[in-house]
Amino acid sequence: MAALVFLVALNLRPALTAVGPVLPRLGADLRIDEGAQGLIGSLPLLAFAAVSPVVHHVAARLGTDRTVLVAVVLLAGGILIRSTTGVPGLWVGTMVVGSAIAVGNVLVPVIVRRDYPGRVSVATGVYSACITLAAALASVAAVPLADASGWRAALGVWALPAGVVALVWAGRCLRPAVDAVRSPAASGPGSAGSLWRRRQTWAVTAFMGLQSTSFYTAITWLPTIEGALGQSAAAAGVHLFVFQFVGIASGLAIPRLMRSPTSQVGAALTAGLPLLIGLIGLLVAPRAAVVWVTVAGLGSGACLVVALSLIGMRGRSTAETAQLSGTAQSVGYLMAAAGPVLIGRLAGSSGGWQLPLAMMVAVAAALVVVAVPAGRP
Repeated sequence: MAALVFLVALNLRPALTAVGPVLPRLGADLRIDEGAQGLIGSLPLLAFAAVSPVVHHVAARLGTDRTVLVAVVLLAGGILIRSTTGVPGLWVGTMVVGSAIAVGNVLVPVIVRRDYPGRVSVATGVYSACITLAAALASVAAVPLADASGWRAALGVWALPAGVVALVWAGRCLRPAVDAVRSPAASGPGSAGSLWRRRQTWAVTAFMGLQSTSFYTAITWLPTIEGALGQSAAAAGVHLFVFQFVGIASGLAIPRLMRSPTSQVGAALTAGLPLLIGLIGLLVAPRAAVVWVTVAGLGSGACLVVALSLIGMRGRSTAETAQLSGTAQSVGYLMAAAGPVLIGRLAGSSGGWQLPLAMMVAVAAALVVVAVPAGRP
């Protein structure tokens, strides 16, 4: 039953990564400009920031597994609302989707620490691979699905796997004694005040935020950027798939560098540098876009695993891990929420993609700088 957490992980990104490849069609159909389109990418991140701090309180009352069940059900419902009810439903459904995913973002690391206490970094690599694989498949499938049935179907189809996982996860919730005993609140002391006073908390939070900013900006705008560079919509969708898919390999490999009992600085730098190099390459040599997207994807996938592993490794108890997860993801995603909107505004005001790409490079450079304090114990 412990392995079911990986099924939840498979549903934490498709509802988001399917949007970017069909964003031009969605915008044209609903008559919304680039700034509003960027907001579609940022709203889930704002929901992450708003919901993440309260997740561990809800889990303490309902139990971790029941809270996850509620989230997966809401995820399926939010996807359907977003895809079927026009412009108002687009905004409401996007917020519901973001709120539901926020719960999974916070609690999946907690469940991993709870169920795999001696293998946190390895289990983190596996569930990150699940997240990345599903995200990549959603990206590459979006354009063919939209060609066949329209953008609404391309986004709405992801309610189906979420519904299936909700049914499977409900069986796990039939074990109330296990859930109650092993909930975050019952698994050791943790003081939010002392946690917030630790410099390491904010270094991990900054790493999480910059990693998230890079990832969500890329999945929102990379297809549009490549379209402006002359790529077809189908090719841009494939490149977005590559960006995410290659991250599976790097995400599974990076835990080997996380095993050091003294420092994870090397792992954090190894993850961040390819992301920076790939974005610089895309800026200065866009004709080799697929090469630079691949390099950046290797870094992005590794950065996700490092960020989530640091959350699991720096918490001194399950309770503190839940608090650290909530803090890092709330503040981190609040940082990330500005990314897609700012890039959209810059593109609209500048009339091109050089300045937005330069901003993405700056974010990746900041990530590399923050990797040093975040990786220190």
